Amino acid sequence: MLTAGEVAGLIVALFWAILVCFLAFVLVKLARLLVETTKMVSELGERVGPLLEDVSFTINETNRQLVAVEAIAENMKHASGDMAKLTGVASSIVAGPIVKISSLAHGVKAALTRRRPRMIGGRKS
Repeated sequence: MLTAGEVAGLIVALFWAILVCFLAFVLVKLARLLVETTKMVSELGERVGPLLEDVSFTINETNRQLVAVEAIAENMKHASGDMAKLTGVASSIVAGPIVKISSLAHGVKAALTRRRPRMIGGRKS
């Protein structure tokens, strides 16, 4: 028969064997995880290069387009300034004489109205 010390040693040895099996299982799973992670990182590295080139091309093209848009906006600013000046000139050329003609017509009308005798009830007053 086994003594108490031998039984205790057997239990401890069994416990250590179970613990070693559990740790081996965990290490195998961890190794698989590291292998998959390494594969994923290498695939990602292969994909990131062309993606970064595409992004760089897109940014360069966008900058080029922005320069063109800036030039168009500057031209529109000058054109609108020129239109404002042209409108001011046209306004002064057209509006000045129209106001003078209107004033003259009003003055002539007022003068004619004063010279005519007033009619009250169909008779001159």
